[in-house]
Amino acid sequence: MKKSKLKTGDTVRIIAGDHKGSEGKIMKLFFEKDKAIVEGVNLVKRHTKPNAQNPQGGIVEKEAAIHISNLSLITADGDTTRIGYQMNGDNKERISRKTKEVI
Repeated sequence: MKKSKLKTGDTVRIIAGDHKGSEGKIMKLFFEKDKAIVEGVNLVKRHTKPNAQNPQGGIVEKEAAIHISNLSLITADGDTTRIGYQMNGDNKERISRKTKEVI
């Protein structure tokens, strides 16, 4: 199984592509494809048939996946940073490479 330094719930900024500069929270990660769905970013329109949840059917806007190489974690200050690790006793913690603060 592949790994990712990003986790569900992290706040990220898009650093490349059509949505460069947009920010949002990671809703879901797809480890096997190295992609993530970011809340409110990369919206696409899908035509849906009527079903139990949507009896009317029609056009629905939803988020599409973005490759994780185009995402960068945002620190508490609002700067983008890479993710590092350090050991705190027996616990492994994620840290910001720029500010050395624990994420």
